[in-house]
Amino acid sequence: MSLIGEGVDIGTAGPRSGAVQVGPVVGPSMASAGDYFALLKPRVMSLVVFTALVGMVAAPGHVHPVIGFTALLCIAVGAGAAGALNMWYDADIDAVMSRTAKRPIPQGNVLPGEALGFGLTLAVFSTVILGLLVSLLAAALLAFTIVFYVVVYTMWLKRWTAQNIVIGGAAGALPPVIGWAAVTGSIAVEPILMFLIIFFWTPPHFWALALTRSDDYARARVPMLPVVAGDAETRRQILLYALVMVPLGATPWFFGYASAVYGAIALTSGAVFAALAWRVRIDTAARPSLQLFAYSIFYLFLLFAVLLIEGAWNSLFARVIA
Repeated sequence: MSLIGEGVDIGTAGPRSGAVQVGPVVGPSMASAGDYFALLKPRVMSLVVFTALVGMVAAPGHVHPVIGFTALLCIAVGAGAAGALNMWYDADIDAVMSRTAKRPIPQGNVLPGEALGFGLTLAVFSTVILGLLVSLLAAALLAFTIVFYVVVYTMWLKRWTAQNIVIGGAAGALPPVIGWAAVTGSIAVEPILMFLIIFFWTPPHFWALALTRSDDYARARVPMLPVVAGDAETRRQILLYALVMVPLGATPWFFGYASAVYGAIALTSGAVFAALAWRVRIDTAARPSLQLFAYSIFYLFLLFAVLLIEGAWNSLFARVIA
C-alpha cells in the first residue's frame, strides 16, 4: 500500500492533461519488486527482446556471447524504461480504463515521482552501457526509440490523433534494427524489412483489440480510431493493413534474405491473417476481433521465429565451412 495523504487526483485524458497529480505525500510508497517489474511492461519487453534477438542472429558476422547478452539486456532495460515512463505520464488515463486501472500507479502502489525516477534511471543506464560496451549506433537507436515512444507517442500522438498507433508503432518496430546495429555497427536492408513488417503489423493488431475496448478509450478521452472514426472505418482499415501484410511478410524471401520455406510460411500465415481480418470486416461481434488480435501475436512470432532459426542455421553453417 502507498502512504499517501489525500490520495491521487485523477483527471481525464485530453490535450491539456499530463501526468497524474498527487496530493500531499507522507512518505515513500511501500511498492514491492513485483510493482516495479509491472512498470516495465514485461509482455511488451519480451516481444522487444525477441525481435532484437532475431536482428542480432540474422546480422552477418559474429558477436561474442557476453557482448550479445549485454546488448539484449540493455535493449530489454531500455524497453522497460520506456514502459515505466509511459505509465508515469499516462497514470490519469490508466486510472479510468478498466484494462489498466490495476497498474501500480493508479492503485497507489508506486508514486508517480518514483516511476519517473525509475524510468529515467533505467533509460540512461541502458543507453550509456550499450554505447560504451557494444555499439554507439545501437545506443543512439535505443535512445531514439525511448524518446520517440515517451515523448512523441505517449505525450503527443496518443492524446491528439487517431493515427497515434500508426505513427507511434515505429518505436516498437525498431528493436530488430537495434539488434542488427549491435552486431554490425551499421544498418542494412534486411533489418529495415523487419522494421516494416512490425510497423505495418502494429495497427491491425492493436485496432482489433481497440474495437472491443472503444468504451474504455472514449471514457478516457483517448482518440483511438474506433472512437474517432467509428467501428466500420476501423474494420475497413484493419482489412487494408492485413492485405498489405500478405506480401510484406514475405519480403525477406523476395529480397533473398530468407528461404522459400520462410516465404511459404509467410504467405500462408498472411493469407490466414487477411481471412480473419475479412471476418472482422463483416462480423461486428467481439469474438472475431479478439481472434484476430490473438492470431496476430502468433503470426508475428511465427515469422520472426523462422527468421531466427534460419539465421542461426546460416551462422552455424558459415562457421563450419570457414
